Amino acid sequence: MKKQIQCSKEHLLFLKKRRRHAVLVWSLRIGILALLAGLWELSTYLGWADPFLVSSPSRIARTIADLYTEGTLFYHIGTTLWETLAGFAIAVVLGYGIALALWWSETVRSVLEPYIVVLNALPKIALGPLIIIWFGTGSKAILFMTVIVGLIVAIMHMLSAFIATDKDKILLLRSMGAGKLQILTKLVIPSSLASFISMLKVNVGMAWIGSIMGEYIVSRAGLGYLIVYGGQVFKLDLLMTATVILCVLAAVMYFLVVLLEKFLVKNTEN
Repeated sequence: MKKQIQCSKEHLLFLKKRRRHAVLVWSLRIGILALLAGLWELSTYLGWADPFLVSSPSRIARTIADLYTEGTLFYHIGTTLWETLAGFAIAVVLGYGIALALWWSETVRSVLEPYIVVLNALPKIALGPLIIIWFGTGSKAILFMTVIVGLIVAIMHMLSAFIATDKDKILLLRSMGAGKLQILTKLVIPSSLASFISMLKVNVGMAWIGSIMGEYIVSRAGLGYLIVYGGQVFKLDLLMTATVILCVLAAVMYFLVVLLEKFLVKNTEN
């Protein structure tokens, strides 16, 4: 039999207020989006803004329909999506692993930290010509660009979180005979959960920046390619359409990370 949890009236009232607040927040978000889209459409319809230069929601909708009819809509979305997701996953896993290794060895950290800082400050677009020479003009170059944009961010974010672990707790575990691996698994990693989620949220944006940046340089398909092509031939409806789709995909990916955060927090509390 399932345990029935009794909640006080105050607790139920608190939960009700939170639900109302969530509904209010989402209503305002959707309302603001609808208002902006409506003002955008109205400004082009009344001639306040040139639709050739700024496009409009209706023109974007028609462009999406045209891309779908041509059979290229999901091809371009899929191309950018897999490059972004693959680059995001590789950067997060590799960055997390390197951060752990740097935490583990203070000597290695002291030696490599200046190089990591310099690499983080380096504009990654400057590596574009080298990346083309190394990987050619295919998806490998775009994937590499996506990885290097997010990798250093992941390393620095997680390394800072690992180093910031409460020193008194580490000392307590050592006094109880815990080894370095036990300290890592029982204290350092669990205490860095919030920073891990924060790093994922930051790297969502970095992954999209990296993939689109790579597509600007070498791509023949994808949303970045559509943006570049639309700008070159002055098809600004196409350019705006690709940008809007990009915003939607980035928002969906971000909210998936938020759902992961809620899942992890819930499991941690239980």
